[in-house]
Amino acid sequence: MTTIDALIALVPPPANPVDASGDWARVEHALGLELPSDFKSLVGFYGSGQFVDFITPLTPFGSHSLLLRSAQHLLESEGPFRAANPDKCPYPYFPEAGGLLEWAGTDNGDRLCWVTGGHPDTWPVVAWNPRGWYYDAHETGAVGFLHGWLSGRLDTTVFAANEHVTAPWFDPFRELDHISVELTDSLRTHPERLRILRDALSPTADRGGYAQGEYRQDHFAATALGWKVTYETDAGHRIGIAFPPADADRVRSALLAAAHSMGCDVLSATTHRGRPAWD
Repeated sequence: MTTIDALIALVPPPANPVDASGDWARVEHALGLELPSDFKSLVGFYGSGQFVDFITPLTPFGSHSLLLRSAQHLLESEGPFRAANPDKCPYPYFPEAGGLLEWAGTDNGDRLCWVTGGHPDTWPVVAWNPRGWYYDAHETGAVGFLHGWLSGRLDTTVFAANEHVTAPWFDPFRELDHISVELTDSLRTHPERLRILRDALSPTADRGGYAQGEYRQDHFAATALGWKVTYETDAGHRIGIAFPPADADRVRSALLAAAHSMGCDVLSATTHRGRPAWD
């Protein structure tokens, strides 16, 4: 069994985790069952946030109470589909006996669940894609699954191959604004433009990416600023950036200067809701 120490060695937890502590007895009473000890350690060290901008453990603490919210609505939300398509649903759903109980979700809408029943420290993990209704079972707990997938030792048919990363990280939850900046083309090459952008926001850390022909997408973090950046030529030519709301003016100045150095004009800047972000 993979321990929390192995996960900590692979992915250092935040110094000040968000929503990492609370009354576990109250949570377990609300659920009517005991939770696995490795999951309690996971929440205690990492709190609310995301592994590699993809997997979000459902902490039961804080204003969102993600674990309890999912548990309360899983059967209600998925039961009607199962009633109409029983062949596509091989597992019961919590609070049914031995039902799936979600402990993490992904940005793609996948669910990571336990198969409850028996001692909680023996509950296996099921990765579940609700869009295609297929499941992938793993004889390991939450911490073992995370360590295995993040280290590349565990594969699942539910996650696409390009979601593996070589240097995994965890970001604690923060309220962030998101802006998409559309750019004109430039005579500079993509590597030159990317270098200029990263220099303008340095120091930076790689956060993965992909390249397919002329289409590229590069993710990185501006580590000193706490900003998350995507530079891509996949869906147009754009910079996507996530940042604390108080940094809005600084983001605007930094990206306008970077775009000029890249040899680009800014066509538009919009929020994630499609509204103009800059005058």
